[in-house]
Amino acid sequence: MFLSAAFAGLGLLTVSVRAQNATSQYVDPSVPTGTPVSGDYTGALRPQIHYSPPTGFMNDPNGMFLDAEGVYHLYYQYNPTDIVAGNQHWGHATSRDLYTWENQPIAIYPGAEGEGIFTGSSVIDVNNTSGFFPNQTNGVVAFYTLHTSEEETQDIAYSTDGGYTFTKYANNPVISINSTQFRDPKVIWYPSTQQWVMVVAYAQEFTIGFYTSPNLTTWTHASNFSHYGLLGLQYECPNLVQMPMLSNISIENPLEDSNFASTDMFILYISINPGAPLGGSIGQYFPGTFNGTHFTPVDQAARIADFGKDNYATQFFYGIPATSPQISIAWASNWQYAQVVPTGQLEGFRSVMSLPRNNVLANTTRGDYTLVSLPYDLSPLYSSTSSLANSTSLANSSLLYDYSSTVPSGAVTFNMTVENIPLANATGTANFTFLSSVTGESVRGGFYLGGDTPFWIDRGYIRGFENPFFTDKFSTNNLINTDTQAFRLQVVIDRSILEVFLDNGLRSATTTFFAEGMLDTLLISTRELNPGVQVSAEVFGLNSAWAPLADSNGTVAGNITMSNQRVRRNMMGHITL
Repeated sequence: MFLSAAFAGLGLLTVSVRAQNATSQYVDPSVPTGTPVSGDYTGALRPQIHYSPPTGFMNDPNGMFLDAEGVYHLYYQYNPTDIVAGNQHWGHATSRDLYTWENQPIAIYPGAEGEGIFTGSSVIDVNNTSGFFPNQTNGVVAFYTLHTSEEETQDIAYSTDGGYTFTKYANNPVISINSTQFRDPKVIWYPSTQQWVMVVAYAQEFTIGFYTSPNLTTWTHASNFSHYGLLGLQYECPNLVQMPMLSNISIENPLEDSNFASTDMFILYISINPGAPLGGSIGQYFPGTFNGTHFTPVDQAARIADFGKDNYATQFFYGIPATSPQISIAWASNWQYAQVVPTGQLEGFRSVMSLPRNNVLANTTRGDYTLVSLPYDLSPLYSSTSSLANSTSLANSSLLYDYSSTVPSGAVTFNMTVENIPLANATGTANFTFLSSVTGESVRGGFYLGGDTPFWIDRGYIRGFENPFFTDKFSTNNLINTDTQAFRLQVVIDRSILEVFLDNGLRSATTTFFAEGMLDTLLISTRELNPGVQVSAEVFGLNSAWAPLADSNGTVAGNITMSNQRVRRNMMGHITL
């Protein structure tokens, strides 16, 4: 029998399933199997420290997990045959540092023409609760939405080689409710009940369903979370993750081990599209408590995770200890224009992922349980041990740095600190501009220290892409911290993407841009600051993570060595040939 969406809300029965052929060999003839897709990562618009697909179209991050050997696995929605969405597969890449990615062969393929392998998640079944992995502790189970024109169901596939190749479960689907708008399963292990927990979206009912399972194959509906926050057209890509809490967000290095408070807080992260305040896609989160079956938010507020326009479908890695900062990656685009940006026709790919981010919760002056988001450690990418440019006396002054010849990657980060800001009658601005010395194009941003203390970004001086939905200006308010009387800013630019992090990650924004000329000069300036205000800044170049992997023609081939061998892994996950 099939469980309707209406009955699912009552939680009355266990989902039964119908069998699906797991041995279907359908593969689009133009899609490579068993070998990675290669790509040219040298293009002027191709980011050098962000993940992007070798060719084709990429959207949501999927199935992310950290294995026992310290390898991060990133799967993603992937169309290997076109530069627009469709023909959805799970692409796959791996990394040990979250910046240097090795492209792997495509992980999961559609089983028949007209199917799509939609967004989902992965877990490591250490205790073999599924029965798929006798004498093995590194078995991986992937959950995905099987999309057809008739229905969206939740299916699984399992991997005995640590997540590199998958076999579809013979009794798929594991959940079916006879709906075309039921997708994006995210699964976690909940130790207190010794159960697996799935969150999944009843997309156009504005509802997140909670299911539980002892074995990853048999699922029971437990509860619903419905009509919270921004609704838009639909809910998508839910994530449930236990989130550590900071004792003090105001210290210079808030992620120090000694600054974590004991907490059992969770966040439920929900993406919506369309319906963002700026149009198109956006992510929101709800802090709260979870008892194994029901999520209870601390309030009904919609907390927006990123005030830019290019941050969607955030997913958190499975396998990160609950007491550590939780690591996320988001799709850095927006469905209003993702399928028409110029990287497609110019360089043969579309879309990039955001920087990997450390995430924690913190209480602030005007907001309890704020999600703090900071870039994962960038220092291994620094092009030199010392800063390329710096100043400790930038008050009512400026710093100009031309990095055209010193940073071949075009990727730069800078930190700026403004201190001794008066708590009353503060004045002045602290601004930055990245510009092209050839075309005069620029991306700009800045902070007004007075009034309601707004921070702004402007990508309107870039000429390489025109689209009515490509909003060019963004802003947020950022109150001065009364304890520190300081403002901190970290900015990362990488050829065609800019990410900013305000006050230790209390606010963040992601914005893409597509310039006709490479941006190669940075100007940091402050004006009309109060007497006694102090400003310092330092600039670092970032080495390309892709260049060392390229051949003499600039092509990155991916993990060819592994794909040419019959790979097995023993119970500890070590490769045996």
